[in-house]
Amino acid sequence: MMSFDPYGNPTYFVLLFIALLPLMIGLLYGRRSHWYESLISFVFLMLTFGGVKWRTGIALVIYLIYQITLVWLYSKYRQRPDSPNKGWVFVVSVVLAIIPLAVVKITPAVAHGANSIIGFLGISYLTFKVVQMIMETRDGVIKEFHPVLFGQFLLFFPTISSGPIDRYRRFVKDYDSVPTREKYLGLVEKGVHYIFLGFLYKFILAYIFGTRMLPVVEHAALQAHGMSWALLGVMYVYSMDLFFDFAGYSLFAVGISYLMGVETPMNFNQPFKSKNIKDFWNRWHMTLSFWFRDFIYMRLVFFMMKHKVFKSRITTANVAYVINMLIMGFWHGETWYYIVYGLFHGFAMVVNDAWLRYKKKHQAQLPSNKFTEYFAIFLTFNVVCFSFLIFSGFLNTLFFGARP
Repeated sequence: MMSFDPYGNPTYFVLLFIALLPLMIGLLYGRRSHWYESLISFVFLMLTFGGVKWRTGIALVIYLIYQITLVWLYSKYRQRPDSPNKGWVFVVSVVLAIIPLAVVKITPAVAHGANSIIGFLGISYLTFKVVQMIMETRDGVIKEFHPVLFGQFLLFFPTISSGPIDRYRRFVKDYDSVPTREKYLGLVEKGVHYIFLGFLYKFILAYIFGTRMLPVVEHAALQAHGMSWALLGVMYVYSMDLFFDFAGYSLFAVGISYLMGVETPMNFNQPFKSKNIKDFWNRWHMTLSFWFRDFIYMRLVFFMMKHKVFKSRITTANVAYVINMLIMGFWHGETWYYIVYGLFHGFAMVVNDAWLRYKKKHQAQLPSNKFTEYFAIFLTFNVVCFSFLIFSGFLNTLFFGARP
C-alpha cells in the first residue's frame, strides 16, 4: 500500500485533487456530502498512517477511542442539570487528555532517543483540540457533545499533521453548512492561490534556504569553531527555511480546507513585519500562539489573580508569560535549546510589556515616525532570528559537538 507524508509528494496532490473534484462540484451546486467527505478522509488517513506506517495507524485509532470516550464522559458529567462543576474533575480530565502526548514527548529523553510506540504524526495538534474541547465544555461554551462531529473535527485530514489548530464551534459551523455559490467560488479562488503560494514557499524557497544554502553556512560555521560571520549566516538562513517550510505547509492545509468549504484559520500573517515580540506572536503560528494564550496564559492569570498569588497585576502577567512560553518550549522537546528558546521568548514578552508601559508614559519625549517604526521591525526581526538559532539546536552542535 502507498504511504505519503501530507503535502510531501506530487503524487499526493494529484490524488488529492482527483478525490476532491466530486466534492467541489457538489458544493458548487449547493450540496455537501458528509459520507463522501468521510470517505476522502479515510482514504487519505490510510495514505498517511497505513502501509509501512501501520503501527502509527493503530496508535491513532486507540488514541481516538480513548480521547472521544474521555470527552464524552466529561461532557455527560458537565452537562447534567445538577452538575457541581467541581474543579478536580476538570483537572483530572485535562491531565488524562494530556498523558498520551506527555508519554510521547518524554519517551525519547528517557529511552536514549527511542520513540514511543503510541506516537503518531499530529498527536500534539489532536491533543490541543481535545483539551480545548474539555475546557470549553467546562466553561459552558459547548453545550452538547456529538461524537461523530467531534471525530470529524479531530480527523479533518488537511490539518491533522501540523495544524492550523481550528476551534470546534467554528469548524462545525462550516462543516454543517453549505456556502452560497458566490462565496464558494471565492473560497476556491483563495484556496488555489494559497496552494500555489505554498508550492513557492515549500518547494522552491524552503528548498533554496534549507537544502542548498543551510548546509553550506553550517559547514563554514563549524569550520570557524565559534562565533563567526558564518554563524550569523546560519541564523538568517535557518530562520528563512523554518518560515517558508512551515508557512508553505500551512498554506496547503488552508487552501485544501477552502476547497472543501471549510475556512480553516490562517497560521501566518507576515510575521517578519512585526514591530515587537508580542506583535510577532500575533502573526507567527497564530493558531498555536492563540491556543496557548487562551487555554494556558489567560487561565494562569485568572488562577493567580483569583488566589491572589501576587499583589501586582504586572507581576502576575509577567510570571504567566514566562510559564506559558516555557511550556511551549517543553512541548517542542526536552532539550536545553528548546527550553531556553521558550524562556527567551517569555522574558522577551516581559521586556516588551515594560517598554510599552514606559513608552506610554513618555510619549512626548520619545519620537514616533517611520524611522522608529522600521527600526522596531528590524530589531524584532533580529531578536526573532536569534531565538530561531537557539531553537535550531545548531549551537548545541557547534559548542558541544552533539547532534541536535
